[in-house]
Amino acid sequence: MFNVGDRVVYPMHGAGIIESIEEREVLGERQSYYIMHLPVGDMKVMVPVNAVEEIGLREVIGPAEVEKVLEILDGEKSKMSANWNRRYRANMEKIKSGDIFELTEVVRNLSLRDREKGLSTGERKMLENARQILISELALAQNLTEEEVIDMIDGVLKNEKASSE
Repeated sequence: MFNVGDRVVYPMHGAGIIESIEEREVLGERQSYYIMHLPVGDMKVMVPVNAVEEIGLREVIGPAEVEKVLEILDGEKSKMSANWNRRYRANMEKIKSGDIFELTEVVRNLSLRDREKGLSTGERKMLENARQILISELALAQNLTEEEVIDMIDGVLKNEKASSE
């Protein structure tokens, strides 16, 4: 159970802050919802309290996990299928998992692949979506602005590029 003010991550959407817990009637059914504000993208979402586990709502990472995220971003590209369809499905599973480390791998791998060979439209859209989710969580985890997190991620990814040439 989360409380008002908690910083949580909604897989596939990003990190936000629970603003309230309200009873609402949706499709004729009354239930409690977390009303969440997602600062990146300035969006509000309602998450049924009784579906939290199924959805995968979790707390925003702490300082130790932020360090691991930066290490993963700075790491070597993992093996990916040459078949774009298989690669796309594998990356989508990682994003849907809600696991920040899997998401970070997707951002790193697609960013590096984009520099090396370019990305298809679908993969470019996936990279943008994955980056937004990562940015939203890192911004809340470190009390940084979206721009500061973008600069941090780009800085780490550029270091990778410089060291591999």
